[in-house]
Amino acid sequence: MTADNMSQQSTNRNDRYERGLQILAQVEQTQGPSVLDYVAEFSPDLARLTAELGYADVYGRSGLTYEQRQILTIAALGAMGTAPSQLRFHIRGALNVGCTPEQIIETFIHLTIYSGFPAALNALSAAREVFTERGIRPSLEEHRTEPSERFETGSRLVAEVDGSAGDSVIKSLQDISPDLGRMIVEYSFGDVYSRPNLSLWERELVTVAACGAMGTCTPQLRVHTHGFLNVGGTREQLIEVAIQLAVYAGFPAALNTLEVFRGVLEQHENVG
Repeated sequence: MTADNMSQQSTNRNDRYERGLQILAQVEQTQGPSVLDYVAEFSPDLARLTAELGYADVYGRSGLTYEQRQILTIAALGAMGTAPSQLRFHIRGALNVGCTPEQIIETFIHLTIYSGFPAALNALSAAREVFTERGIRPSLEEHRTEPSERFETGSRLVAEVDGSAGDSVIKSLQDISPDLGRMIVEYSFGDVYSRPNLSLWERELVTVAACGAMGTCTPQLRVHTHGFLNVGGTREQLIEVAIQLAVYAGFPAALNTLEVFRGVLEQHENVG
């Protein structure tokens, strides 16, 4: 390798690192030291890799906006429940790039369906800390589906989001736990999916991100990959979700998620 080639490779590496820092600055928006400065004190290589892969290579991609990337990131981190300081960092980042407090709260309410109430409550506690430090007072307006309309509303949204796949899941429970099937319709769709502050597309983004990150619910990830496409999601956006998950849930989770996406996309393309 010539000296010129070595110099060019060094320049490219530096450009990638600087581009990552620039993107991170848009998410972080801090007046003090960057979070990577603290990482670099202990592991400069990890700080560099975070900037290069996490931000230059992944956040810098087209296909999803920064707002959408932050919603899927806090959904994944909230669902996993294993990285509270990073969750707080990315809640701040979500606010910085334009997400509203109500969208963040709604993301965590949505997680009650897929990762359970403890994970959602812990995520909401992290949001409370961030909102308090910033003096943010989110709307406390209540949104409630009338008890007599929960099943009808839920059934309509199951059909709109999941189509026949959702109906098949409900019917499959009739011989063992019809009550659980009813709860899925009434709570998940009648109570939660019907709420404002997240569109159906955003809800399915949160769902596939959470299910992909947890790695424990492949059948549900498959159903909601169909759902994501049914409400206007695209092949390109699904691929971006998997790539983003590589940073926050790890490459194995991203690869497993991508394999589910591949199967669903092949079905859609064959139908088309």
